[in-house]
Formats: sequence, C-alpha cells, structure tokens
Amino acid sequence: MSFLDLSRETRREILDDPAVDPADRERSLRDVERSNMLFGGRRAVMLALRPLFDDIAKTSRSATGPSLPASRRAEASLLDVGTGRADLPWRAREIARRRGLALRTIAVDGAFILVSAARHRVNDAICGDALGLPLADRSVDFVLCSQLLHHFDHDRGVALIAELDRVARRRVIISDLRRSWIAAAGFALAASVLRFHPITRHDGRISVLRGFTEGELGGMVVSATGVQPAIRRRLGYRLTASWTPAAAA
Repeated sequence: MSFLDLSRETRREILDDPAVDPADRERSLRDVERSNMLFGGRRAVMLALRPLFDDIAKTSRSATGPSLPASRRAEASLLDVGTGRADLPWRAREIARRRGLALRTIAVDGAFILVSAARHRVNDAICGDALGLPLADRSVDFVLCSQLLHHFDHDRGVALIAELDRVARRRVIISDLRRSWIAAAGFALAASVLRFHPITRHDGRISVLRGFTEGELGGMVVSATGVQPAIRRRLGYRLTASWTPAAAA
C-alpha cells in the first residue's frame, strides 16, 4: 500500500483470532476503552444517543405530566453489539438517567471473557454471534454497534448491518473509524506514549486503515436495509451512521 493509497486494509487484526490468550484480549480491550474515552469514540456514540433519549423523555413527560418519578416517566432498551468491556452502554445508561429515562442495557460479544467482565455494567450480558443475534425481530429500542463493522469484509459487513436492523425497534447507530493515514500515524504515536499493549498498538493502526469513507458506510447500510442513513463526521476521525428501520417506521 503506497502512502497515498487509501483503499481499505485487508490484513486481519490479532484480536480477530479467537485463539488469542484471554488475558491479552482483556488487557488490549482495556486500552480500547481508554482510547474511546480519549480520542472521540465514546463522544461520537453519546452525541448520537442523547437526542434519541431526549425525544423519549419529552414524549413521556407530555403524556404523563412532570409529577411522576423519572424512572416511571420513560423506559427504553439499548443493545450494544460487540460490546467489549461494555463501557458504552454503561455510560449511556447514566446519560439516560439524567434525562429521566430508565434504560435497560443488553450487551453482546463473541468473547466469553469479555461478557464476564461486562456483566456488572449492564442488565444483561450475552455471549453470541453478531451475525446471528439471539433476539427477536424489533425487540430492542436502540441498537448500537461501535467499532465492530471494520472487522468485517464488505459482504459480511452488510449481513451484520441487516442483523442490527432486524432487532431494532426505533433506531440503529453504527459508530466506526474514518480511514486516514493521519489518524493511523496519530494513533501509533499516542499508543506508544500511553504504553498500550503491543496487540493494541498493532491492531489500532490496522483498525484505522480498515475504516470507512462516508460513501462506503452509507452504501453498505443502503445495501443491507434499503434505508439511507444519516452520516455524521465526528472528532477523532469517527463516523456515525444512524437510521430508523424501514419495517419499524
């Protein structure tokens, strides 16, 4: 790959191998959680979720009046697919609470050790396949998938998006990386300064180069669902795509 070539990286990440030592996997995911907090991953997701929470809380207040306790005024559910250590649903539940919304959080990940680590942060933690979610159609209000899609090739990525769309009632949000040599170089430098695990350093750079352009991400959603998503650029070379499932609408 030349310096000016921005085609998607095809090399796999070390953590894509299920045989990776569980302790190394969890250690690397701790770095990912820290990276999300420092470099915009968490912020991108919460910016997408906040207006959705506000809409439900506002509608509930209009219907029931302001006198009821917040936990009784509004309820919703959030599924995080590829949750890692569940830092995002944990943070989302706190933001929802401040808005008078009782948010039930469900986390799905393919690595049992991560599901075990996530249990204390969510209401339900499930070890399962993102391409075959063990949930019924339209069973969860909001479906979130953060920094998972870039691990898939195009066809499997489209299949993943279709599965997210299947289980969502109100909204699907995908947050991922915007492909950039600048971002890849910046992460490599920051990872060295922050003393991230060697796996994190290796995978982080590849992750950025496996990221997407706005057109690629939007095109995959359209291919999977027939719906044109709202695409937003966020700080830290992040992209979010969100849409209301056609069947739900």
